[in-house]
Amino acid sequence: MSRLNLDDFSELIERPDSGTRRDAEERRERLSVPPGALGRLDELGEWLAAAQGAVPVRPVERPKLVLFAGDHGVAALDVSGRPAGAAHVLVRRVLDGASPAAVLARRAGVPVRVVDAGLDCDPALLPDDVVRRRVRRGSGRIDVADALTAEEAERAVRLGVAVADEEADSGTDLVVLGDLSVGGTTVAATLIAALCGTDASVVTGRGGAGIDDLAWMRKCAAVRDALRRARPVLGDQLALLAAVGGADFAAMTGFLLQSAVRRMPVILDGVVSAACALVAQRAAFRAPDWWLAGQVSGEPAQAKAFDRMALNPLLDHGVTVGEGTGALLALPLVQAAAALAAELPVRPDQPEPEDAGDGTGGSD
Repeated sequence: MSRLNLDDFSELIERPDSGTRRDAEERRERLSVPPGALGRLDELGEWLAAAQGAVPVRPVERPKLVLFAGDHGVAALDVSGRPAGAAHVLVRRVLDGASPAAVLARRAGVPVRVVDAGLDCDPALLPDDVVRRRVRRGSGRIDVADALTAEEAERAVRLGVAVADEEADSGTDLVVLGDLSVGGTTVAATLIAALCGTDASVVTGRGGAGIDDLAWMRKCAAVRDALRRARPVLGDQLALLAAVGGADFAAMTGFLLQSAVRRMPVILDGVVSAACALVAQRAAFRAPDWWLAGQVSGEPAQAKAFDRMALNPLLDHGVTVGEGTGALLALPLVQAAAALAAELPVRPDQPEPEDAGDGTGGSD
């Protein structure tokens, strides 16, 4: 097997169909509701039409919540509100339907898929379909050691690519992407600080579980030390993920890149998915055109990453719990935008053109 080069994805990813987007914009001008009256829902409907290559836009009928799970050695420094190695507890809550994301997904009829890329637990604690493709047991302590070997980083990226292919092949038409990790926000802050050229204190937040001031200072120190290890490998995204990422981060990065290759839209959730998206953007600059920022999590690193990718979050409700919860809350907005764009009638003086619905149009 040839060595994976993330830069190769740049040649494989095309932008959503610009011709179809123009057709969607023109159709919007003919609708009975005045232009601008639906606010950002108009923009969402047009974006989705371009992603689908269809006018009128098709409804989002088969969304999926995909969660990548992993533990991070840096959590041993007491930088998280949860104990190190406890990510499997988060996974169990999702599988048992007891987490916020599980409740929302159940209520919305959205299937949930959990992928164990690097949990630090006995595989017997979880179902086989969750753990069977684990890359390694936990990721290394990034302030003093690599998170992964080069081979493990490549395996993790290929795992994410395979999961994206499986979802696209099964008919998933939109993915809500989240993570289940302990120590993940420290890793995410490191990646975003490295890629944005900022200091540790600028990107370090208090995580989904919340930490006190002393833990925040320890977290800043861990990010600072990890940044020293990240900067020498900034030119190689795979090496960066191996040095200061983790198995779940590498898998999620591969998933995001291949989802863009397969023209499968993704709603990003918290700072972990934002960090992976930023790494993926560095490899393939067109990839962010296939993603939506679901929500503001309150993590400063997430805001910096979204700003760098020019992604404007859909919601700001103060949701910090992670697990894809905020992105799930944004899903009904996307579905509503699709329904309004497709089902609102045109004005009587503006009949539908004969070729409406072809989904044809130019491309970049």
